[in-house]
Amino acid sequence: MIEMSVEYTDAPTTRPEPDAADKMPCPYCGHLLPKDAQSCDRCDWTRPATETAEGKASDAVAVILSVIPGLGHIYKGHRLAGFLWMAGAVPVGIFVFLAAIASAGFGIGLFFFYLIAVMLHAYAVDDRVVTPKEDEGEEY
Repeated sequence: MIEMSVEYTDAPTTRPEPDAADKMPCPYCGHLLPKDAQSCDRCDWTRPATETAEGKASDAVAVILSVIPGLGHIYKGHRLAGFLWMAGAVPVGIFVFLAAIASAGFGIGLFFFYLIAVMLHAYAVDDRVVTPKEDEGEEY
């Protein structure tokens, strides 16, 4: 008598992969990667810089806050630069006051150049705003 062995290839595996929970699919090609992978070895995907759950600081808010020189920098996390812009406003203010006296008041317009420089720098500087702890998402 002849004995036959039949194997079903489309049947589900009897035991799940032990490390399937420690992997994630590549967003571009779907290749399984370790959870902490920074790039995919099969396509050109790379993990973007980490962002906070709150998002980035708003550039527009930083510009508006820069009406008080340095406040926009402090809002974006650059405390030292903010205090330096604030301290720089004092000698600039004295210079503008003297220029206003010497030019029958037209020198006051010079302070707006300083404000524009502060606002442009606050707009262009990268954020340093970070979350105090790692965001774990929603938990029920």
